[in-house]
Amino acid sequence: MAQDNPTQLPQVLLLHPSQCFTALESKASHKFHFLKAWDSPLPQAQFLQSQATSAQVLLSFPRETPITAQLLQLLPSLKLLITISAGLDRVDLAACRARGVRIANSSPIFAADVADMAVGLFLDVMRKISAANRYVRDGFWVSRGDFVLGSKVGGKRVGIVGLGHIGLEVAKRLEAFDCKILYNSRKGKPSVSYPFYSDVCELAANSDVLVICCALTAQTHHMINKNVLLALGREGVIVNVGRGAIIDEKEMVQCLLQGEIKGAGLDVFENEPEVPKELFGLDNVVLSPHKAVLTADCFTDLTDLAMANLEAFFSNKPLLSEVVNY
Repeated sequence: MAQDNPTQLPQVLLLHPSQCFTALESKASHKFHFLKAWDSPLPQAQFLQSQATSAQVLLSFPRETPITAQLLQLLPSLKLLITISAGLDRVDLAACRARGVRIANSSPIFAADVADMAVGLFLDVMRKISAANRYVRDGFWVSRGDFVLGSKVGGKRVGIVGLGHIGLEVAKRLEAFDCKILYNSRKGKPSVSYPFYSDVCELAANSDVLVICCALTAQTHHMINKNVLLALGREGVIVNVGRGAIIDEKEMVQCLLQGEIKGAGLDVFENEPEVPKELFGLDNVVLSPHKAVLTADCFTDLTDLAMANLEAFFSNKPLLSEVVNY
């Protein structure tokens, strides 16, 4: 269609601004007409009812605006939701299914970056990198002498909870450290040789480190409870790059304070951006502000994937990152 008739181009609805959306619009404004809800003086619901009822595609970052049944009711023509995220915990999947809305997410783009962060948190906790950095900066190396010893990484038994895109990337990286990989998932994966544990508590009992990579669902909410943490034990470390509520945060805090687990590397929390203040003074805990998925390099890849999914959808071709069986 002609570039000078933008309103005749396929419509793509955007609910809020983001760096990725800005880059996408600069690349694709001649192909798609972007309806930007934040540019309208109308309240969002009124804008959707008056301007976006014919939009077939919603491009969204659910951490900013959850995709609810109420929102979907305002978009009767919606056929595709493209999320600039890996997780779908802030998307009403039942409502999407009921309305026949397909979903494409960005998990393939984020997998490597999240896996890097998971391994970084693991190394930091085991070798006390952040704590040692503070020790040197505070002048304690001079005044107090040698810093406490960290723990060896090589040969550790690493239990991965959720062996999807991210979990597999974590496993690949830690194999290079001669770690033994074990895993828990909804079902065993014949394509891998790692030992499978259907019970996460049993996995914890046989692991030195638990790395949480699974999605947050009703089934995984508080799946890592006190029993699992106690099974992990006093020498055990937990790393979470999934979602905060997969762990019972209050129980984890108590286990850390009482020495019932050895340490934690946490990129996600149950009530973000609030973080339990009890963790701030613990040198065996490394904290990160939910940034495992975000690197300066990822936005180009995100933009390219979103563009490819849009082009595929409007050309009736297979989507590049469709979520199936959600």
